Amino acid sequence: MNQPSVTIAIPTYNRGGSYLKDALKSATSQTYQNLEIIVSNNCSEDDTEEIVKSFNDPRIRYFRQNTNIGMTNNLKFCLEQTKGDYFLLLADDDMIDSDFADTCMREASYSADIGVILTGVRVINEYGTILYESTNKVKGFSTIDFFLAWFDHKVPFYDCGTLYNTKRLKEIGGFYSKKGLYDDNVALVKLAAAFGRVDVPDVKAAFRRHKDNYGTTSAKIADWCEDSLYLLNVMCDLVPEYQNELRRRGMLYFTKENYGRSLRIQSFAQRLKAYFIVYKKFNYCYSPIHLIHPIRFLRRTVRSFINQTKK
Repeated sequence: MNQPSVTIAIPTYNRGGSYLKDALKSATSQTYQNLEIIVSNNCSEDDTEEIVKSFNDPRIRYFRQNTNIGMTNNLKFCLEQTKGDYFLLLADDDMIDSDFADTCMREASYSADIGVILTGVRVINEYGTILYESTNKVKGFSTIDFFLAWFDHKVPFYDCGTLYNTKRLKEIGGFYSKKGLYDDNVALVKLAAAFGRVDVPDVKAAFRRHKDNYGTTSAKIADWCEDSLYLLNVMCDLVPEYQNELRRRGMLYFTKENYGRSLRIQSFAQRLKAYFIVYKKFNYCYSPIHLIHPIRFLRRTVRSFINQTKK
């Protein structure tokens, strides 16, 4: 049986140490044989190169950029170098289970023509402790039901749990969104709608949540809102006959998501500003007051105000 080839791409910058080591270990530990691993070092100033070379794995193709080309261009570079039938974007702080690729290929009956293959994902903290797990509950769902299921948190959209069809991904222009924040999800929904998907119910990947990918500002919130609306428009264009229901549900979903991002802002004034940005960007469809537990909100607001006055 001809088995499709899988590329695991790890774009990295200054992530030398445990996170990068963990990501590489999870990639090199795959039980699937038809595999290549691309590491693109975006001109790091740490020991990234030594860490990569210490694995001494012939499947690893290592590149070092002469200058920092930015995260988006580094990702684009990885895709350009890809030889595999399927492309996995593995962030340098995420991990996959040793049977990730094996399980995905088996579920896809070793077809090289699937648009995307999705697994369940666990979210871990900086120490590797599991915060929660999200299984993939949408096997057999139509495209519209698949989209709506994401709004209902029945399927996780994370790069570490997604295999993209390389040929089709390149045909649609790779990863793109207006602000580069939902570029992976835009590609996911396009490929799923046009070329089909395979859903793996089991959790087979780990997304790491830590301070470097958790912080935000009111200015960043504006970008998240704009990209949210861009993604929602793409989804509506893919299923035009259901766009009214999809837009109604999507506006509520993305409003809540961006309120959640706003809640992480430490500055009280900046947090209030972010709430207003979200409320306005989504046509005042859902007030932040409905989402905030009054006691928790009061405690956090008072604590934030006290911290600000101490500075």
